Amino acid sequence: MAKLRQNSSAIMLRSFLFLVTLIILLSSLTTVVAVGHELLETSAVDSQHVINSLENTVIDGNDDWKNWRLNSTLDTSTSQVLVHNMRKDADAKYYYSPGTKRLLKHRQTKIPFIENLYYVDDTGFEYYNTGHAKGINYQLWMSLNDQVALLLRVVIVAIFILILTLFITPFYIKVISQRITKPLSALTDSAGTASTGNQQKSFMLPVPKRPTEVTDLANSFNRLLSQLYKQSEQEKLFISNAAHKLRTPIATIRSHAQLIQRRGKEHPEVIAKSVNYINDESHQMQSLVEELLSLSRADRAVLPLAPYDLSASLTEIADKMRPELQQQLTTVIPENIHITAHADSIEQIIINLLNNAGKYTPVSEPIQLVLSTTTNHVRIQVIDQGAGITDADKAHIFERFYRSSDIRGTIAGTGLGLAIASQLAELNHATLTVADNEPHGTIFSLTFTKDEH
Repeated sequence: MAKLRQNSSAIMLRSFLFLVTLIILLSSLTTVVAVGHELLETSAVDSQHVINSLENTVIDGNDDWKNWRLNSTLDTSTSQVLVHNMRKDADAKYYYSPGTKRLLKHRQTKIPFIENLYYVDDTGFEYYNTGHAKGINYQLWMSLNDQVALLLRVVIVAIFILILTLFITPFYIKVISQRITKPLSALTDSAGTASTGNQQKSFMLPVPKRPTEVTDLANSFNRLLSQLYKQSEQEKLFISNAAHKLRTPIATIRSHAQLIQRRGKEHPEVIAKSVNYINDESHQMQSLVEELLSLSRADRAVLPLAPYDLSASLTEIADKMRPELQQQLTTVIPENIHITAHADSIEQIIINLLNNAGKYTPVSEPIQLVLSTTTNHVRIQVIDQGAGITDADKAHIFERFYRSSDIRGTIAGTGLGLAIASQLAELNHATLTVADNEPHGTIFSLTFTKDEH
């Protein structure tokens, strides 16, 4: 057995054909039943008129029967009458209209559930009615062949409409489904091209004007593709920058190792100097690798956030950092301020910001660690009085490997510290921002939204 096609057009066609067929069948059946009932009611009324006419006429002899026959409008070709006079003084017991005796010779079958309806062999459907008046019984059979013929015409018309509908519907559904599925097919083809091709630039799917659902789907896909392309470009840039950052210390280490190999025996004095270079560069490379690992973990991490005492934590951080900073570290930390965050990652952010402040602030200038609260926010600020950051650099300082051109090569660093801090802040549902400290210096602010209880 062939497997049914499961594309949108085939599913729509099967569904609509089933629905249309069901509706037509039900409506046709309802029409046939309604017409049949109406015709049967009409026959019942007509037969009752004939019975009433017979009951109002006392057929007590042949003359009475002939007079009734002459005055009656009864069509004896379609209706038959039997009069049974049960009076003792009756001239005749039975009177038959033309065709009645022949009708009575055939087998009569009662139609179930429908009162007074019979099927007579070789005659067809007959409506049977009786009456009684003044000792005389009246029986009437009315042929329903004309009514049955009308019902058959109704059935034929219904079948014709059904066949015509089943013939036209597939073409109509095909046109409608093509209008609906053509944009989807175009999206599928374009998506296939995007997935198999070697895209060197951002690829956008065509956006149809209608239907609205497909338009929204195409726009959503395009936003996703744009995001993926941007992420891919960032990863390429990240790998390129990481490779470049690692290339320099590796090249320095190799060159000094080769220098020791070539000249170490003849000139022992170069060994100590080269070893110092190798040691410094290996430390720089180790620091870079550790920051790369931290950044990689931050990209994939989902930090468990919990309430903790931020005031106590910042006090411990300040005590830990004072011996490591050449500048004076002053603090403004109110007691008993609590937040919901990941304590270790918040400590890593603050230490990173304090180390940065220590790199760019003159030894004679202080560094401040300030904790403050407002109605809706808790804010940690690291304030220095260094050279400050230009507006052009502010837009990029949280990017990976970014370092300002005026400090590159003069102050040691990898350009990853602030990128890691920004990523960790995001994981803690906090915001890390930078602003100028007048008249000179920089303020880094880590802002949390207070918990709603």
